[in-house]
Amino acid sequence: MSSVIEQAAKRLEELRRAGAEIGEEAQEVPRDAAAAPTPTPEATVLALEARAHASMPASSSSRDERKEAAPRVARTRSAPRGDESTRHITLDFERLRARGFVTPDAGTTQIAEEFRVIKRPIIRNALEQARTRVRNGNLIMVTSALPSEGKTFTSLNLALSIASEVDSTVLLVDGDVAHPSIPGILGAPHGPGLLDLLTRDDLDFADALVKTSIDKLSVLPAGSRHRRSTELLASEQMASLLREMATRYADRIIIFDSPPLLATTEARVLATNMGQVIMVVAADATSQHAVNQALATIETCEVVLMVLNKASRTDVGTYYGYYASDEER
Repeated sequence: MSSVIEQAAKRLEELRRAGAEIGEEAQEVPRDAAAAPTPTPEATVLALEARAHASMPASSSSRDERKEAAPRVARTRSAPRGDESTRHITLDFERLRARGFVTPDAGTTQIAEEFRVIKRPIIRNALEQARTRVRNGNLIMVTSALPSEGKTFTSLNLALSIASEVDSTVLLVDGDVAHPSIPGILGAPHGPGLLDLLTRDDLDFADALVKTSIDKLSVLPAGSRHRRSTELLASEQMASLLREMATRYADRIIIFDSPPLLATTEARVLATNMGQVIMVVAADATSQHAVNQALATIETCEVVLMVLNKASRTDVGTYYGYYASDEER
C-alpha cells in the first residue's frame, strides 16, 4: 500500500509542475485513512489527471473538433437575420415609368388616374372600421384566369398607387412562386422570401422583407425555389401565415401577385384565405368561357373585383384628357 501512496504523491508533484489547479479538498490527507470514506489514492490521481487535462492547452485534434462544432451552434442561435442595409432597394423610376408603371415622380398621368379609380374601393374594404368591414380585407389577391393577362402589371401598379396615399402602407408579395417576376422588375433579391418563411423555423417575417426607396412600400419575394412549392402554398402553414399577416399588420394593405386560377390549383386555395380577390381580364383576348370558369373557382370569396386590362380606350382616360386640357387653359 505504501508504494501505491508514494506513487500517488509522486504523480501529484508532477501534476503541480504541469500547472494543474488542485482544490484544497483534494490536497487534504485524512487523519485516519483506513476509516475515512475518501477515494483511494489511485482514484485521486485519476481525478486530478482529468482536471489537469482540462486546464492544459487543447491538442490540435480537440481544437479542430471545437471549431467544427461552433458554427452549428452559432447558426442555430443567430438565425439569419437580414441586414437592413442589404435588404433595401432603390427603385429605378425612369425604367418603371417606361414600362407603364405608376411612379411618384410622374405627376398626373392616365395610368395613375386609372389606378386611383381602381384602388379606392379596395382601400375602403381593407381599412374601413365599420361593422361591415370585410374579414381579412387587407389581404388582397390579384389573379387572372390564364397566364399573360397582366396580373403582375396590375399588382405592382396597385401597390405603387396605394403607397402614394397619405395613410396607407403596402406590402407586395410575390406569390407566383413558379414564375416569380416582381424581383426582376424591381431589382429586388429573390430570397429569402415567402417559401423560406414556410420551410424555415429560424427565419422571422421581418427578415424576409425588402424595403424600397418608397417609404410606404415593402416587398416580400417568392423566396428560394422548392420542389414542393405549389403544395406549400396550399398548406395549412400558408393559411396560418396569412392569418398572422392579416392580424399582425392590420393597418397595412397586403397585395399578393398570385398564380392564374385555371393554370394551377394553389391560387384557388389562397383565395379562400383572402379578404378581396381582384381578377384581371385581358381585353379582346380572354374568352367569356375562361372568365366564367375562373369565377366559379372563387365563388365562395366575399369580395371579387374585376379589372379589364389591355383595353385600347377607357372612360377614365377620356375624362382625364378633357380634365387635363381644361386645367391648361
